[in-house]
Amino acid sequence: MVADSFSHVRGWVFDLDNTLYPPEIRLFDQIEQRMTDFVMRELKVDHAIANKLRHDYWATYGTTLAGLMRCHDIDPVPYLKAVHDIDFSVIPPDHDLRDRIADLPGRRIVYTNGSRDYALQVLNARGMAGIFDAVYGVEHAGYRPKPEHAAFAQVFEQDGLDSRHAAMFEDDPRNLAAPFEMGMRTVHVAPARHDAPFIHHHTDDLTGFLALLAR
Repeated sequence: MVADSFSHVRGWVFDLDNTLYPPEIRLFDQIEQRMTDFVMRELKVDHAIANKLRHDYWATYGTTLAGLMRCHDIDPVPYLKAVHDIDFSVIPPDHDLRDRIADLPGRRIVYTNGSRDYALQVLNARGMAGIFDAVYGVEHAGYRPKPEHAAFAQVFEQDGLDSRHAAMFEDDPRNLAAPFEMGMRTVHVAPARHDAPFIHHHTDDLTGFLALLAR
């Protein structure tokens, strides 16, 4: 049974974007547009070049921000403020998912490549305020992004999380490799399955998957 694979888990780590809300609400479309706008302004390039850089930096460095910091010495603080200045009213609350997460035994945290302030606004809109023991953003990893092993290590050390007794839920399969290496149970949360040796489970229904773990 699936639940048996999680019997040792006492630490539950959730990514935020497209994990704790469904990708079909397309919240990240707003952020990507603001990323492109930021690159256009800061690097003084046209839309096509900015959009390509946004995607290329994400693919190469893990996040657009990481590429901008490494290649252009961009200050992350104004960047994060600018790209997360979006309309949160499109996010629907999900009380069923909230209850499933709240029922998990042990410590529950959110770890996102976005900022903590942004994550708190998303959680509030989802009706999930107050159910997590901690919320960590990219700033807590020294602006190093997932999938870097050092980013996970820094955040988990701050939290006191024992990765050998923890699980990671994430929509980007790249971001499950390091948790797997650290001994975590890994769950890919996405519409399409991604087969990789570092992914233990896949689900396109996080609420339903968590229901399988009830004990």
